[in-house]
Amino acid sequence: MASFRVAKAASLPPGKMMGAEVEGQKILVANIDGEFYAMGSVCNHMGGQLDKGKLEGNVVTCPRHGSRWDVKTGKLVQFPEPLPDEPIFKVSVKDDEIFVEKRA
Repeated sequence: MASFRVAKAASLPPGKMMGAEVEGQKILVANIDGEFYAMGSVCNHMGGQLDKGKLEGNVVTCPRHGSRWDVKTGKLVQFPEPLPDEPIFKVSVKDDEIFVEKRA
């Protein structure tokens, strides 16, 4: 699978996240305690931009309706109704560059 550069690791300090796009797919990339994670950035409830939400620890809260997602696993943490998992992506860091592997 192909990997795509999304940012410099130094530009994303621990506890922060950013939005990115890989071949038309919107993702969020988060630095959780020095480890980088990536998941889909469009909430599957009603399309909220998760990268515009609030990150607390490894949980991001959707700014539209408050669904809460584990950035490490893509699983729903809290919401009144069940929702499918958000896609997650493999992340690697080489020479201070963050790369995300595109899903097939």
